[in-house]
Amino acid sequence: MTPVPFSVLDLAILNANDDVHSALAATLELARVADGLGYRRFWVAEHHNGESIASTSPPVLLGAIGAATTSIRIGSGGVMLPNHVPYVVAEQFALLDGLYPDRVDLGVGRAPGTDPFTAAALRRDQSRQAVDDFPSDVIELLGFFGDVREFHDPDTLKRLRVAPESETHPRVWMLGSSRYGAELAGKLGLPYAFANHFGMASDPRAAADHYRKHFEPSPLLAEPYLMMSASAVTAESREAAQRLSLPAKVMMHQIRLGRVTKVMSPEDAAVYRERVVDREVFEASPGIQYAGTAEVVLSGLEALAAETGADEIMLAGTIYDPADRVRMLRELAALRAPVPEGARDEREPVAA
Repeated sequence: MTPVPFSVLDLAILNANDDVHSALAATLELARVADGLGYRRFWVAEHHNGESIASTSPPVLLGAIGAATTSIRIGSGGVMLPNHVPYVVAEQFALLDGLYPDRVDLGVGRAPGTDPFTAAALRRDQSRQAVDDFPSDVIELLGFFGDVREFHDPDTLKRLRVAPESETHPRVWMLGSSRYGAELAGKLGLPYAFANHFGMASDPRAAADHYRKHFEPSPLLAEPYLMMSASAVTAESREAAQRLSLPAKVMMHQIRLGRVTKVMSPEDAAVYRERVVDREVFEASPGIQYAGTAEVVLSGLEALAAETGADEIMLAGTIYDPADRVRMLRELAALRAPVPEGARDEREPVAA
């Protein structure tokens, strides 16, 4: 049986000693390593007006990642569509597809990825809630890539093109962390990526079942295709892995408090933990979901895939040292069967 493919989600995090240049250089190196090890895809996220994440513009960063890699699929995990005009997003990703044909994924999400003040600055129009337009914005986006649905205005699509001509298009994915996204992905017949790596009392099995229950075949997809994310870190022992996962726990606690700093070292995170007053809230903050030796982490990820029926697992996680991120990818890859030559796309979403 072919193992479930593994992929990578990266946030281009800034640790306490980083500047933007070094954080982005670490992301490019991680992408090169993932490409060489046979990981299926490498996605980057969209976050704004923060101190700890450098990935503010996925299409710009993906241009560099595509140039630094050879065959791994590259994509957004995701573009927060309420922040943008669909036509501009379509142009950006059509251009990426022109640079790297049949390698580009466009994952779209409904959350703003930032605070309300920054969200208003991104899209400017404050006369309505942009998230309310999300379903129609997704349908509009699909139309620009040739997937014309009954709700499209044919005259508009005839007059607007996002690229002069193209034999391929980016593959559009739906992202979500709730049943809303699962149901919309199903009704639109899109592949669905469930943001399980948040680890905030989510029910991945329920989301998976909800997606499949509502799935309707589309021009893009004949049958459901589910990717499940998970945060992970490997180390030589469980204790060492728990230590490496502390910075993620601190970051989630800071998000709850509304004051996020650069990602702390494990040593500083341990000091932070001892100093917090609301220890119960801190301990309840999600950290790394799968932390242990590579064998233990791999077993947990495979169990997640089996439980949810996921077609693919995407690795995420706030890990302080870029070397530890690279090491984890190498250790997990070493325990898995090599990807057969030419088999990388065997489990890709299949067009109807």
